[in-house]
Amino acid sequence: MKVFGVAGYSNSGKTTLIEQLIPRAVARGLRVSLIKHAHHEFDVDQPGKDSWRHRKAGAAEVMVVSGKRWALMHELRGADEPALDELIAKLAPCDLVLVEGYKASPIPKLEVWRAENGKPRLPDDDAHIVALVTDSPAAADESRLPVLDLDDPDAVLAWILDYLAWPEDGAESLLRSAL
Repeated sequence: MKVFGVAGYSNSGKTTLIEQLIPRAVARGLRVSLIKHAHHEFDVDQPGKDSWRHRKAGAAEVMVVSGKRWALMHELRGADEPALDELIAKLAPCDLVLVEGYKASPIPKLEVWRAENGKPRLPDDDAHIVALVTDSPAAADESRLPVLDLDDPDAVLAWILDYLAWPEDGAESLLRSAL
């Protein structure tokens, strides 16, 4: 399984971008799962909520995680929040795990940023942020990173697959290669 993250502050467009990436990846023959970090209290699969939107977009599994519980529903009952690598290990085999949130995790990730949001960029010294996805053309002049257009999810997915060295001939499905 290849793992790739999408990070940024609230209302930056992370969920919408992922919602656009999932069906595009699925259309390429990839089996995609998602882990989304959530606030301490959350409900799962209510129409319009992020987990519901990601599942409807085609994710094979959606795992929503907070400091109090994680779901494919598993109550933590006071235990510590599992580390990201432990959560990834709980997923069924897939080709690509997209991770929303987990800003500090040591996985390659995109930073999604909108100037109009009024929030700062993530720390510039984070070596795990490998590209900036934004709707602000001025950000390209200020970033040390490759800059991708937030309004072009096809190009964003192509960049991610290229970064992950995905084969040109389509999905390298773990499920198909295991047969």
